[in-house]
Amino acid sequence: MDFIASNIAELSPSVTLAITSEANKLKAEGVDVCSFGAGEPDFDTPDFIKEAAIQALRDGKTKYTPSSGIMELREGIAEKLLLENDLEYKPKQVVVNCGAKHSCFLAIQACCEPGDEVIIPAPYWTSYPEMVKIAGAEPYVVQTKAENGWKLTPEEFEGAISGRTKMLILNSPNNPTGAVYSREELEALAEVALTEDILILSDEIYEKLVYNEKKHVSMASISDEIKKLTITVNGFSKVYSMTGWRIGYIAAPYDIANAIATIQSHTTSNPTSFAQYGALAALTGDQSFVKDMVEEYDMRRQYMMSRLQKINNVTVVEPEGAFYFLVGTEAIGLTSMNLTEKLLSRYQVAAVPGEAFGFEASLRLSYATGLDVIKTGLDRFEEFCLAH
Repeated sequence: MDFIASNIAELSPSVTLAITSEANKLKAEGVDVCSFGAGEPDFDTPDFIKEAAIQALRDGKTKYTPSSGIMELREGIAEKLLLENDLEYKPKQVVVNCGAKHSCFLAIQACCEPGDEVIIPAPYWTSYPEMVKIAGAEPYVVQTKAENGWKLTPEEFEGAISGRTKMLILNSPNNPTGAVYSREELEALAEVALTEDILILSDEIYEKLVYNEKKHVSMASISDEIKKLTITVNGFSKVYSMTGWRIGYIAAPYDIANAIATIQSHTTSNPTSFAQYGALAALTGDQSFVKDMVEEYDMRRQYMMSRLQKINNVTVVEPEGAFYFLVGTEAIGLTSMNLTEKLLSRYQVAAVPGEAFGFEASLRLSYATGLDVIKTGLDRFEEFCLAH
């Protein structure tokens, strides 16, 4: 007897987590691995954030909280959205979740069901299609083009719409490409969404990691009309180096926020109590850490760009945000999984295969790691490419 639900049996495990796990295993065995795999800042969480969580523990803030999160944090997020993103939400429209991944998952569960289609531009973050499948809906993948900066065009969006389309998932700045949508590009996509009343899940977890004087724009800020169709997702993992704290949030029309809060009340009950106080401190504390971190990432980004442009058999589009390069590997002639396996086993370089992002002829290199690792890893990667 098969006990596993059919929609779960069809899921693919997270390749990024698997690659990171294998690299860590080799490191534990004493192998000198240069890891470009993890989508995780290599900076420690700032001390003032840690201290806020420690103080919350000392103060006995270890009990259940409201399922949507403590009111102070929801108020702080609403204020942040207003001041930084030009988005006016009441605290009751904000729900704090167990990481932005959880936020995306709950938003999809709340809005999508069997028979629905969800448009996902590729290359995409590896978990989006699987989340859609868990909801019983169908992912409809639209392949974007390098010549368009890996960004969905309004024509591609319009061409993908059917009578079953319920949602578009938009990730800017993007993982894995680093693409950042301009206000004009978002306006054009919003116009298409409005013609068919298509929801937009706007994943903005990398919002402050932008370069070349690019500006992050929230989709919901484009107009009052598109705001009514937009679920904004964000969190604390990337910008404040709080990946293990698992605190993310959504801001949405009240009926959607309420549905998400209801699902959460029956699953995790609430986000971790004392982690929420750390997140509150992150919002209200000294933001110079973020500026310093972005400057460090930008330096690494520029170095990697200069190196990758000189390597034979690969192509690259300059990323404008996040902390990844999507490297085109078609000329090498290997599947992305085979390529990354050889890189790791023979050259001790960990990368994530493009297969995980819906774009086979590529691999993702993260620069959320030290410059010494980047230099050595790119030396090995160049040696690999010369051999192929």
